[in-house]
Amino acid sequence: MGLSIQHLLGLDGVSREDITLILDTADSFHEVLEREIPVVPTLRGKTVVNLFYENSTRTRISFELAEKRLSAGPINFSSSTSSVNKGEILRDTIKNIEAMKIHMVVVRHGAAGVPYFLTQCTKAVIINAGDGLHEHPTQALLDMMTIRRKLGRLEGLKVAIIGDIFHSRVARSNAWGMKTMGINVVLCGPPTLLPQHSESLGVPVTDNLEEALDGANVVMLLRLQLERQSSGTFPSIREYRDRYGLDLDKLSRLPEDVLIMHPGPINRGIELASNVADGSHSVILDQVTCGVAVRMSVLYLLGGGGND
Repeated sequence: MGLSIQHLLGLDGVSREDITLILDTADSFHEVLEREIPVVPTLRGKTVVNLFYENSTRTRISFELAEKRLSAGPINFSSSTSSVNKGEILRDTIKNIEAMKIHMVVVRHGAAGVPYFLTQCTKAVIINAGDGLHEHPTQALLDMMTIRRKLGRLEGLKVAIIGDIFHSRVARSNAWGMKTMGINVVLCGPPTLLPQHSESLGVPVTDNLEEALDGANVVMLLRLQLERQSSGTFPSIREYRDRYGLDLDKLSRLPEDVLIMHPGPINRGIELASNVADGSHSVILDQVTCGVAVRMSVLYLLGGGGND
């Protein structure tokens, strides 16, 4: 039994059955990663292009490792060293890459909707590695995998996502995906960093941190994306840290088994104190490991592995 989707463009509208299959398959690949030689031949002969128009560390390396662990052939594209600098448009770029007989494309781009656009230009499988302020589906999947492995379930949990919600494609994917899986999600941040038309996300939105943290099983902090903001969204970094950052004092008021998450990179001392990021409640590095397993799962299932 395989996925009902041909591409992974986002989690909005993806079924519980598909998400469960991805997570279950990722659990199997997590065991592969523990082996002395963590490689399987499941995508041997497949070529995957990592088409990154935005900077990335974790996501890009994670996808490349996942491809190599599956014995696929990864090809890395960087817009800064490509014909994009000579004026080549995206459609021509993907058409030329497709002519080289590739099978899958992992794309990160600053414009929302680019992954969908690519599905109209190529027969290759498209996987969204982050598009503008839209979605980052594999990040949300690895977040859910981490939670499920640590707490044993997803249904009925409360997850508080705190910070720069407006600019966060991670928050959007988690809101849609977690809601589908029966998680109670609440989004929290300064009023100026909350999304317009938040009702479309289908989860509660608040600027009250205490309300968001009340009864939370998981607290996910988001990076303050200063590079995407104009001035005036909040009075100062210090005030933001005091009101919405998580330190040991705020952590002490949370349940003893609460999980602390962050998609990275962390602005230490702003959204998350170092002694919390590195503390016993933190599962941030577990998220990174789960990221490789989830991306292996997505590549495997969309590459035809689930149809054997």
